[in-house]
Amino acid sequence: MAWINLGIAGLFEIFWAISLKYTDVFNNLRWSLLTIAGMAASFYFLAQALKTLPVGTAYAVWTGIGAVGTAILGILLFSESASLSRLACIGLIVAGIIGLKLTADH
Repeated sequence: MAWINLGIAGLFEIFWAISLKYTDVFNNLRWSLLTIAGMAASFYFLAQALKTLPVGTAYAVWTGIGAVGTAILGILLFSESASLSRLACIGLIVAGIIGLKLTADH
């Protein structure tokens, strides 16, 4: 269940990072509230995962999921660069996430 909680936390990490772009520096109330709710949900599920997972592994996987998901959505939603070097770097992050999962203590 801890890994599921960590995955959910990562998805909320992606959500709030993307929604932050729409807050207009927190001048848009609706998006600001959605962003804050996403942050709270992300931290809640991360905290649940930390009950049993090592903090270093969980934190790295959480931020990795957020970084990869946000980078991919940046490409899809905001026409950010999809250069081969950028995609390769995203692939390295994914490889790191998989490696951390495979070598986790729990």
